Amino acid sequence: MTIQEKLTRKPKIGFLGLMAGAYEPIFPGIIARQEEYVRDVLRDLEGVAEFDFPRAATNRGEIEELVEYFNHRQYDGILLCLLTYSAGMHCVRALQNNRLPLLMAVIQPDQTVGKDFREYELTVNQGIHGAQDNWNAILRMGIPCCLLVENRKTERFRQRVENWCCAAKTATALRSMTIGVIGRSPGMGDILMDDAAFMRVIGPETVHEYTGSIYRHMTALTEAEVQAQYERDHQIFDVDPKLPERDHKEAIRIYLALKKLCEEKGWDAYTLHFDSFGADGRFRQLPLYAASHLMADGYGYSAEGDICCAALVAMGHLLCGVANFTEMYTIDYELDAVICCHAGEGNWATTDPGYRPRLIDRYLGEGGLENPPTPIFQPRIGEATLVSLVALKGDAFRLVVSKGEILEKFDMEQNEMPYLFYRPDCGIRRCAEEWMRAGGTHHEVITAGDTRERWQMLCELLSIEYREVP
Repeated sequence: MTIQEKLTRKPKIGFLGLMAGAYEPIFPGIIARQEEYVRDVLRDLEGVAEFDFPRAATNRGEIEELVEYFNHRQYDGILLCLLTYSAGMHCVRALQNNRLPLLMAVIQPDQTVGKDFREYELTVNQGIHGAQDNWNAILRMGIPCCLLVENRKTERFRQRVENWCCAAKTATALRSMTIGVIGRSPGMGDILMDDAAFMRVIGPETVHEYTGSIYRHMTALTEAEVQAQYERDHQIFDVDPKLPERDHKEAIRIYLALKKLCEEKGWDAYTLHFDSFGADGRFRQLPLYAASHLMADGYGYSAEGDICCAALVAMGHLLCGVANFTEMYTIDYELDAVICCHAGEGNWATTDPGYRPRLIDRYLGEGGLENPPTPIFQPRIGEATLVSLVALKGDAFRLVVSKGEILEKFDMEQNEMPYLFYRPDCGIRRCAEEWMRAGGTHHEVITAGDTRERWQMLCELLSIEYREVP
């Protein structure tokens, strides 16, 4: 499966509807009625995910059978819903053997209690009764599970289910994700962690690679491949007329070689330390253009060998549709904001629709190599969410989160790095203080919109701490 196929496919979710079979003799036809109720719910959720509801589970054996079925089909998660009361102990073995992310949705067929309600109407609407029992069992087993209580006929219900489906798809994808590591910055403290703990808790495997593998793919490229990308760039960007074709095509060769390496190795993300690249001796530019294009292609990325942040960009792509790698640089107290940028990497796919990205001929003293072509753009204006994945001690990880907005400010005449101005909702002073108190790292990921609930649900599924900057 290509990276784009991974990103664009709909989550596949098993719907586990629980009810007690003992109600059928008392209320003949209740099972069929509640199964039709589930189908009505799924009609309202059409387009959110690919749901599979084989039938209602009316006893322990059926619960275990359906959970095993969903796991065997390697779905992204299980949405659990009480259709009537169902004994909590009946789900214990099934969920102990389950490997898929879980959501308990507390919903009911009717949204108001009518004055004509009888025992039958109360029975089919008592989902919260069984939910309390089953949630208690899940809680005491220590099994990660998200929870929502909503009016199923509202847009908020649909949105929260969609948020969880994206979180479940991301949590499942992390278990098979691979991150390439090409060098690591010596002495940089907040990128260090236990790689084995990272794989146990977060999911991805890390694989170290050599710069020579990039060069090998560069030498195998055809001129036709390079020319096709050169023409594509002129469609995407306003290309600086001062940018020499020779330098532009060298950047393309590095990008295409890195992309082929990612495809060859099955990487979902990579991190590359520029000094390792520059010290190789065979490259004329640093791979800034390549990083920008690969993020736009859907790969995770971070500089300096930061595995956590490379994975975080890949998570952001899956969870939120598209993500950007950045750093907080300089506070602007007049704007109550901070400028975020890095050496020259930025996901141009996050460009605001009102702007067109540029590709410039850019001088860069870092690394002592030749000018690297660099994309410059105004990221999408409006609500945004900034996140950092922090490795604490051992298996302890924390996601630090800030909600704010990306400002419409694209007027820096001398700044030749892709940049954005981020204004936190809580104010830049408080954000900076609380971010550092929480251990937030200097490499961050930013996504458009208020994506906090998706990140929070993902943290719940991974059993890691979610810390929001107030």
